[in-house]
Amino acid sequence: MLAIVCPGQGSQTPGFLSPWLELPGVREHLESLSAIAGLDLIAHGTVSDEETIKDTAVAQPLIVAAGLMAARLLVEPKALTASTVVAGHSVGEITASALAGALTEPDALIFVRERANAMARAAAETPTGMSAVLGGDPEEVAAALAAAGLTAANANGGGQTVAAGTLEQLAAFAAAPPAKARVIPLKVAGAFHTAHMAPAVSVLENLRPQLRPAAPLPTLLSNYDGAAVVSGEANLDSLISQVSRPVRWDLCMESMAAMGVTGMLELPPAGTLTGLARRGLKGLPTLALKSPEDLDAAREFITEHSGTAAAVAATTTGEGNA
Repeated sequence: MLAIVCPGQGSQTPGFLSPWLELPGVREHLESLSAIAGLDLIAHGTVSDEETIKDTAVAQPLIVAAGLMAARLLVEPKALTASTVVAGHSVGEITASALAGALTEPDALIFVRERANAMARAAAETPTGMSAVLGGDPEEVAAALAAAGLTAANANGGGQTVAAGTLEQLAAFAAAPPAKARVIPLKVAGAFHTAHMAPAVSVLENLRPQLRPAAPLPTLLSNYDGAAVVSGEANLDSLISQVSRPVRWDLCMESMAAMGVTGMLELPPAGTLTGLARRGLKGLPTLALKSPEDLDAAREFITEHSGTAAAVAATTTGEGNA
């Protein structure tokens, strides 16, 4: 069984879209997504610097667009079935929803545009951020986070938790971390998936009537509890409330294991989730689609782990040009 996963904010790097623009149809696809997002996603994915693409209002649409671009190169529309698992981490859940058919591509870009802008405004109200906490005794880490007034915003499995809160809280926590734990600041602009993002939830609730959610075709996992969402409205509920509640990627990985997933393919900007799988799903074959050079291997990976469940795109998408 194949799992296709979509990374979240912080996975982007300067210039990561540059090699993709050499493939037929990619520039046009990204231009159409840029028009909906109200951003020049091509420029941000090729020439914008690290500080620019760290901006929440830029990073989130850029990451979703990158995943949708790569998915179109790999999988024919509506080719995925319930025998394929699709999941995304944080903003990647929007990418996954579009890939699963639970949102149309235009609705996914509208949603992420409004989400990103609302979260950026919420983040600007108070200086906040996030830090990865690696290792340490889980109970001691949880107690230390609570004592510092921080929220465990991401439970990523494999001994990794992401702490979120004010910059002062994070600095104090990093200065006296739990035993055997490392604290690494993340390249994000706010305390996402915490109560600090509550204003963004209201914005997305107001957006709901404009969207056209549908039941997902493949198995689409929710960040809330790792369970499959069975309707378009249930998925929209998950996407909206996810903004201010913790991401349980550990539970998503547990669900993948329970379902018998045999391989994980990560869409661009890839590397983070396959890295988590090496710790949380030890021994699971993974493939991070980082550049066009990986396309042929990705197509073979899809065929190997899904059989006829997914039709591999290899017509006008530039096969052989990778």
